[in-house]
Amino acid sequence: MSELSVDHLLGIKYLNKKDIELIFETADHFKEVINRSIRKVPTLRDTTIANIFFENSTRTKLSFELAEKRLSADVVNFSASQSSVKKGETLIDTVNNILSMKVDMVVMRHPNPGAGIFLSKHVDASIINAGDGAHEHPTQALLDSYSIREKLGDVGGKNVVIVGDILHSRVALSNIFALKLQGANVKVCGPKTLIPKHIESLGVQVETNLKKALEWCDVANMLRVQNERMDISYFPSTREYTQQFGVNKALLNSLDKQIVIMHPGPINRGVEITSDVADSNQSIILEQVENGVAIRMAVIYLLAAKK
Repeated sequence: MSELSVDHLLGIKYLNKKDIELIFETADHFKEVINRSIRKVPTLRDTTIANIFFENSTRTKLSFELAEKRLSADVVNFSASQSSVKKGETLIDTVNNILSMKVDMVVMRHPNPGAGIFLSKHVDASIINAGDGAHEHPTQALLDSYSIREKLGDVGGKNVVIVGDILHSRVALSNIFALKLQGANVKVCGPKTLIPKHIESLGVQVETNLKKALEWCDVANMLRVQNERMDISYFPSTREYTQQFGVNKALLNSLDKQIVIMHPGPINRGVEITSDVADSNQSIILEQVENGVAIRMAVIYLLAAKK
């Protein structure tokens, strides 16, 4: 059997195209498993996985935990807000204390970019990055590409626009890396203040007119405005943002084709997209959630196979 070229999943930029294809093939198998009447496989019965979240998370944490339990792994959940981190314990000491309990793999979300990379050099366990600051969120990008592939047959050659808060979004960066690696054409769209200055160096184009971006694309991935990462005001008001960069049904109906709508969640209904768009037949948001479990099962399984 093929194996991943990496020992950790720290970011999409460390993967190659064959890695992504292998993850998708493995996810296809696990998607069958989670749609059966018995949704568990005994594959990782002797593996212990620690979920270490230094930032709040609901969907990603639940998705990882469900993926781990579907693979029959033993799961340890760790929340930094209720831990010795509050007393000044370092990241390495925290994780080494957990690993001394014979943990094989760590799934970590951390507010600091590069935390997973730092950790991977100091501990003897596979690290999966579940989001590091505004840097990367690799499993989200993988499930997004997998969902596009499932809906449209292939990612290569498709036109994908990522709309919204590109500056603060780890989802945007990971998606750009993943989509470009698979041969998609990528544009970003949003207020100029929320577009990083040198984004074109990643091989993407900038479009500040939402209507033009939607007329060009096959897929629109709508991002949440990350107010919690903003220390200044990047646009006048939420109402103005919605008027310029929010998608409603009237706007979708004005296009001369049907496009696919995605959102990594959580959705601010009425801001990035209206409810009638989120719940329409053009939206694959619920499919993204289901595919997230299969993709995370695939990543965990493939990394565990390397130990």
